[in-house]
Amino acid sequence: MNPTPSQTVGPFYGFALPIPRGGDIAESGITVHGYVYDGAGDPVPDALLEFWQADPSGSLGGAPGSLRRDQVSGALLGRHGVDFTGFGRVPTDGDGRWTLRTLPPGTGYISVCVFARGLLHHLYTRIYFGQDAFLDSLPPERRQTLVPVAEREGVYRFDIHLQGEKETVFLDFG
Repeated sequence: MNPTPSQTVGPFYGFALPIPRGGDIAESGITVHGYVYDGAGDPVPDALLEFWQADPSGSLGGAPGSLRRDQVSGALLGRHGVDFTGFGRVPTDGDGRWTLRTLPPGTGYISVCVFARGLLHHLYTRIYFGQDAFLDSLPPERRQTLVPVAEREGVYRFDIHLQGEKETVFLDFG
């Protein structure tokens, strides 16, 4: 007898969860990109990342209904590109790479949820764009795992390391 999805770890993200243009929260603003790495330092080609953030004024209200569906099949077609929802969902590609286009967050950070093979529970982290009391409470070498590297104006790199020497700080909202 073959195991059912509830009996295995997965991932099963490629069937229903990715959203076309799911990383395009805003048409202009900033770009954040990076890779997801496993404990051996290898890219994870089948992770799924969810992002939540405030708009530039700090509002967490978002705008519901920005996803378009095909009127016949009900399939997701992607965002209509007008309303800022503050939510994005991005799969990694075959090289473990992901990209998010969004507005600068008014709270100073973007929340990230990581789903990946071998994880029985998803992981939470944040991408910080400025000083923060939580960041200040961390040792410098751990703090740097939450701060993106500015590559050029409006473009940032943020790699996520699931384990190992460079492991990203993950948060417990228990």
